[in-house]
Amino acid sequence: MTDAFVTGVGMTEFASEQSGSALELAERAAWRALTDAAVEPADVTSVHVGNMAAEAFEGRTGLENALCGTLGIEGAIADRIENTSASGASAVLRAVHALEAGASSRALVVGVETMTSAETEAATELISRLVHDREYAQGVTLPSFAGLAADHYLRTYDVDPSALAAVAVKNHRNAAGNPYAQFQEPITLEEARTSPPVAEPLRLYDCCPTSDGAAAVVLETTAAADGIRVASVAGATGTHAVAERPDPLEIESVERAGHRALTDANVTRGDVDVACIHDAFTILELLELEELGFYDRGDAWRATVAGETALDGRLPVNPGGGLKARGHPLGATGVAQIIELTWQLRGDVPEERRVDDPRTGLALNVAGFGNNAVCTILQVP
Repeated sequence: MTDAFVTGVGMTEFASEQSGSALELAERAAWRALTDAAVEPADVTSVHVGNMAAEAFEGRTGLENALCGTLGIEGAIADRIENTSASGASAVLRAVHALEAGASSRALVVGVETMTSAETEAATELISRLVHDREYAQGVTLPSFAGLAADHYLRTYDVDPSALAAVAVKNHRNAAGNPYAQFQEPITLEEARTSPPVAEPLRLYDCCPTSDGAAAVVLETTAAADGIRVASVAGATGTHAVAERPDPLEIESVERAGHRALTDANVTRGDVDVACIHDAFTILELLELEELGFYDRGDAWRATVAGETALDGRLPVNPGGGLKARGHPLGATGVAQIIELTWQLRGDVPEERRVDDPRTGLALNVAGFGNNAVCTILQVP
């Protein structure tokens, strides 16, 4: 197996108002990553763009080829990877595979989405299509699934709803120190608990926002002085139709991808110093931590309330604010998680949101409501 190293990272600010087209945002993030890696476009041998729906959001096709054109990259492998909300991490997976196969020696990965370029009704309809066809026909949406899962979790484990709010408060507090985050103001537990209902028991602050943004990383087979090693990256599918899952609180894809990634990296859960978890809804952060084996079923909420997942806790989770507060431009999220871990492992973040001397980080990017998941382990060499 050929080692892959993150040698450069860059991203745009995540925002609720469009600051450029998908191509413009992708180019901006790409140049920042190339500059960080001290790499010229002519030296890039493969380009992998993670994007869910540029056609639907802004009528753009061939995004990967247009990006190569604007950057001046010629002769490289170029492709676009679509895996709904896990498109970003899937593009990283594709790039690592290209490096391992010897098809590329220096890969540029860019994740991008401009969700606000479409009318709200059209964007909502598009995202609603992520569920199984039968569930879509019955009017079930991702917030509906999240609300049902949250209600079942609270009832099964006798949890006060304030435990969900605690996830939102933590992640907004972390995002307050992140200049790239969509929301940079902390919130109180009371504000989270009394925000408008969306899908009971979930409220507005339990749900990620609609976002625009791009994130990019450079991956190479030769480590730079501060390069971060990709110890493993693994993906897995799960049962598509949520109604067909034996337990509504189990997300098979997360458990499988996490197990594969940890095994391939020869890493134990106790080795992980920081994690970026796919918290599109607050309940997902709790469920995914349990599926990954960091906590027993029904215990992640206790750990959160006790401060174990805070920046100074035993396992800091979402130090950049997560999807909940950093924002969730669908195709960019998985790449942004890799960037946050790279910054943390390099010590290249403001002190107020810096994890204490991390050596190993884990990122989890999820498609839909667990139809697919990609888990990545990064390490300081």
